Amino acid sequence: MTLDVPRDKITVGSEKAFLVSVVLSERPVNEDPLEEIRGLATSAGAIIVGGISQKRHGIAPATYIGRGKLQELQEQVLMTEADVVIFDNELSPAQIRNLEKATKVKVLDRSELILDIFATRARTIESRLQVELAQLVYALPRLKRMWTHLSRIAAGIGMRGPGETQLEEDKRIVGYRIRDLKNKLREIQARKEREVESRMGEHTVSLVGYTNAGKSTLMNTLTGAGVGVEDKLFSTLETRTRQWRLKEWGKVLLSDTVGFIRDLPHHLVASFKATLEETMQAKLLIHVVDASSPQVEDQIDAVKKVLSELGCSTKPTLLVLNKVDKITDESILHVLQARHPNAVCISAATRQGIDQLRDSVISALSSEFLMLKIEAHSGNGKLFAYLASNAEIIRQEFVDDKAIFVCSVPKHLLHKLEGPDVTITKMDEVVA
Repeated sequence: MTLDVPRDKITVGSEKAFLVSVVLSERPVNEDPLEEIRGLATSAGAIIVGGISQKRHGIAPATYIGRGKLQELQEQVLMTEADVVIFDNELSPAQIRNLEKATKVKVLDRSELILDIFATRARTIESRLQVELAQLVYALPRLKRMWTHLSRIAAGIGMRGPGETQLEEDKRIVGYRIRDLKNKLREIQARKEREVESRMGEHTVSLVGYTNAGKSTLMNTLTGAGVGVEDKLFSTLETRTRQWRLKEWGKVLLSDTVGFIRDLPHHLVASFKATLEETMQAKLLIHVVDASSPQVEDQIDAVKKVLSELGCSTKPTLLVLNKVDKITDESILHVLQARHPNAVCISAATRQGIDQLRDSVISALSSEFLMLKIEAHSGNGKLFAYLASNAEIIRQEFVDDKAIFVCSVPKHLLHKLEGPDVTITKMDEVVA
């Protein structure tokens, strides 16, 4: 038995939306606190009719905003004839219920809006399953608000079955569906892990960054992949991997992944674990940043936080300041470069700085290699084939029954070369 979450409760396409942003004291205030939620709502297809923001030291337990702001919100909803109120905050089920009662319109929080965007952008079976799982995990504690057909029948000992409440039955159905989805996604993740492991001998690089930072545009510029590019948040949900040929160096497998965002729901990160497997196993991360955004530092921190959740915080990472062609005040770029001296400045759209990016990637990948002198029996064909496929052979010679190779080998493959008849010597420098 499957359960369809009522779509009228989580869809905002073509609806008139009024926005609310409550900035708590621990969060920095941007020039426009509504900018990001406005972009999210627009990406979901909503028509923005107004918005209010408020800075508070703490939240009002019942309605998140204070009594005065709630009255202002009621008046604005009536005046703008809004269909939905969208908060740039995480609301509890009780707060949503109280706000809907006060405003007489649907109320969504930040997580629900992001889930709605993901639902409309999901194209593959995998991403649809991931979105459905995230939606149900989010919906489970909110069933009282989402289901309007609840009525209590006589219940108690001996009355299980017909005596169960509709809410309990709905929770059970949702629980079954969550279990089924997790099982299906575990199968997909296992398959994905096998695919990624099969590339262990390859140079794998993953593009990561805040949503709409320009990762897909950079992917097209570097590989000619021709992937779709939209000026919308979360335009990419599925991982795409393409070959990137670095002149005079070799081939790299470059992956473009789903964009991150501030306060990305934890259950959404968990649901997309299979999709993010490319990031978790990549040899190098290219962290793409929209250098023209006023919130650039906040976005860098948000991406680092998600990478930490994925266990990728110590992975080699190259910071790339993208969209420098859109920066009109050069002093802004100078400040960014001073804060991030090892960053590469580029414009994926105009190809500015692409050669420097390529050189930096080669340098970063090369630092993960060892120069080795390998001696083995001349009949060890398995070793020779492995070196031919996974190493850069600088020099080779055969003396009597011994084969000697001087080659560059990825550090993570060193253990694959060890054997009873193999002698490995690390070399600081090799003269051809």
